[in-house]
Amino acid sequence: MSYCSAASAHPILQAHHDEEHGFPVQQDNKLFECLMLEINQAGLSWLTVMKKREALRNAYENFSCQKVANFKEQDVARLLQDSAIIRNRLKIRAAIFNAQKICEIKKSYGSFAAWLEKHRLLEQKGKNTRARSREEWVGLFRQNFKFVGFEIVGEFLMAIGHLQGAHIKKCPIYERVLAKKPPWLMGDGR
Repeated sequence: MSYCSAASAHPILQAHHDEEHGFPVQQDNKLFECLMLEINQAGLSWLTVMKKREALRNAYENFSCQKVANFKEQDVARLLQDSAIIRNRLKIRAAIFNAQKICEIKKSYGSFAAWLEKHRLLEQKGKNTRARSREEWVGLFRQNFKFVGFEIVGEFLMAIGHLQGAHIKKCPIYERVLAKKPPWLMGDGR
C-alpha cells in the first residue's frame, strides 16, 4: 500500500502527506529532522513516530544540528529517561553522531543541502552525468552516517524530494510536488 493511500488512516499522517512528504527541503535543520524521523521509525510505525514528533523536537533542541552535535553523556542519559520520545540508545547516539557529521559537512560544503546536491549526480568516465541510484545513495550515507540502511536512506531521500516515489501519480499532491521542482525531477542534469 502506498503512503498516499495509508495517510488517510490518521489526520497526522494526512497532514504530513499533504504538506511535507516529497516536497524539496533546503534548510539543514529540517533535513536533520527528516533524517531523525526516518531513523526513529526503524522497527516502529510511521504513526508512532509522527505522534512523538513534537516531543522529539523538544528533546533534540528543535532539531538543531549544532546543539545536538554538542550533546554529552548526560544528554544521552536524559533522553533515555524521556518517556515522551523513542528511547533507543543506538538511535540517540546516531542522532548525535549524525548531527556532528552534518556540522562537518557544513564546513566543507556550506550546508547539508549543498552536500546532497553535490552528490546527486555521478560523473561517468567518457559519458554524461547521471542521477545517483538509491543503492549508491545508501552506500554514500553508510560511509558518512550511522543507523542508515536501505529503507531509512530511501525514505529520507523520497521525503525530501531527492528520490522519486513519495506520491503515486494519481495522488492530488503529486502535481503540487512537481510544481516545486524536486531534485529527482532534474534527472541527470542534462
